[in-house]
Amino acid sequence: MGKRLISQRRGRGGSVYTCPSHKRRGEVKYRKFDELEKNGKVVGKIIDILHDPGRSAPVALVKFETGEEKLYLVPEGCKVGDILECGVGAEIKPGNVLPLGEIPEGIPVYNIESMPGDGGKIVRAGGCYAYVITHDRVNEKTYVKLPSGKMKVFDSKCRATIGVVAGGGRLEKPMVKAGKKYHALRAKAIKWPRVRGVAMNAVDHPFGGGRHQHTGKPTTVSRKKAPAGRKVGHISARRTGVRK
Repeated sequence: MGKRLISQRRGRGGSVYTCPSHKRRGEVKYRKFDELEKNGKVVGKIIDILHDPGRSAPVALVKFETGEEKLYLVPEGCKVGDILECGVGAEIKPGNVLPLGEIPEGIPVYNIESMPGDGGKIVRAGGCYAYVITHDRVNEKTYVKLPSGKMKVFDSKCRATIGVVAGGGRLEKPMVKAGKKYHALRAKAIKWPRVRGVAMNAVDHPFGGGRHQHTGKPTTVSRKKAPAGRKVGHISARRTGVRK
């Protein structure tokens, strides 16, 4: 079983599988939800729009009236020099950040906090947006329809940005060359192209070898009982096959 699998190499690390985080612009989070935002609003100005490698959307460098500078996800239609508002008293317009409980129904939002004050976790990819469906004022909950179509309930104090994330339509243009795809995934620490296990030799993969390409053994494997060199395929799968 002297095999070194891709999953094992990825876990071990190394230059091929290490994420080039030194190329990132930095954390993209909301400013701290302080008394200024709870009782009114904080005004900031977009001083630059930057390309962020490994991210599907551009980021804006925003300087607030308090003197601090933060990186924010840019909505479609915003440009350098635009004014953004954060807080309960902010206007309902693209780029402004408000608690979900203060956003009317039917408004597209993005960069939603999963819990109040975490800085934004959900709906951050380029071109994505969610919809505010309704509010439960009694329990202080807000129902949001995510891009996947799933309904999710958030605390009404969770913040979100109004609008649609910039950078949409990036998948409409084909890659054309394999090298383009390679470098695009390299920025996200994804090894590509990915060779099928059955196409490998027996010394390289448990599914390799044989006179024709066939796994020759079950592709589902237990998480607990199998040795490390055999854990490939569907690991501890609840189900397999086409969903019917």
